Amino acid sequence: MRIKFPHLYSLGNIQKSVLGRNTDIGDILTKSVLIVDDEPMARTLLRLTLVRAGFHVTEAEDGFDALEKIQESLPDIILLDEMMPGLNGFSVCEILRRDYDKELLPIIMLSARTDLESVNKGLSVGANTYLTKPISREELMQHVKEALAG
Repeated sequence: MRIKFPHLYSLGNIQKSVLGRNTDIGDILTKSVLIVDDEPMARTLLRLTLVRAGFHVTEAEDGFDALEKIQESLPDIILLDEMMPGLNGFSVCEILRRDYDKELLPIIMLSARTDLESVNKGLSVGANTYLTKPISREELMQHVKEALAG
């Protein structure tokens, strides 16, 4: 006897609802994301969005923790908060760009700071993209897909 579970989503439905029409689910399932943010709630919200989309997610609570985790395992992309105690996002990005270019390790900087000076600084230290918080799930996923596509 075959049991059916009509309430479960197929990969096709997940692909359409979460990733968008032109994304191949196989491309996402193998991708890893490092979320770097000192706010636990921000990390949780980002993690839930990304895991739902099929990403493997690792978290770091500050810049030092991020650099350690990157030495252990290089992620496919980093979501990096700008305002953190100790080693801020600008410094982390600058350090990472000494060894990894934008194509090898895309970095999306996230910040509550919306002023032009902060945006320009984030981009000048090597962020692929600078996004402001709060950000919608759709907008986040679009930028992640674009950064991974190169």
